[in-house]
Amino acid sequence: MTRYLLSVHSGAGEGRAPMTQEEMQESHRQLRAIETDMASSGAWVFSGRLHDADTATVVRVSGGEVLTTDGPFAESKEHLGGFYIVEADDLDAALAWAAKVTAAINAPIEVRPFAAFADQPDPGLGA
Repeated sequence: MTRYLLSVHSGAGEGRAPMTQEEMQESHRQLRAIETDMASSGAWVFSGRLHDADTATVVRVSGGEVLTTDGPFAESKEHLGGFYIVEADDLDAALAWAAKVTAAINAPIEVRPFAAFADQPDPGLGA
């Protein structure tokens, strides 16, 4: 099995109006069903939803000094809103899970396999 990150992009993306309360309730119902399906099939490893990007703190090194700043790393209309870590036989299977989630939330999903350090098996390649 290969492990994939399905990152959920949220925010004021092009062509997406904010959901109404009814649409949000229906989206949450659909997500619960998808997550139950992921878990029962053995694909679900871990997932999480994040607070809005304005709650982020960025930590970086500049001139040998550690600095922290408020807000997301980059100014953007879209930001990481949540994620799933799934195990799938191949990219097509991971994309199928992403298609179900994106249909439920009307937001883009990025799918990427995990990689390993040089001295470890590569979980992104099924090892």
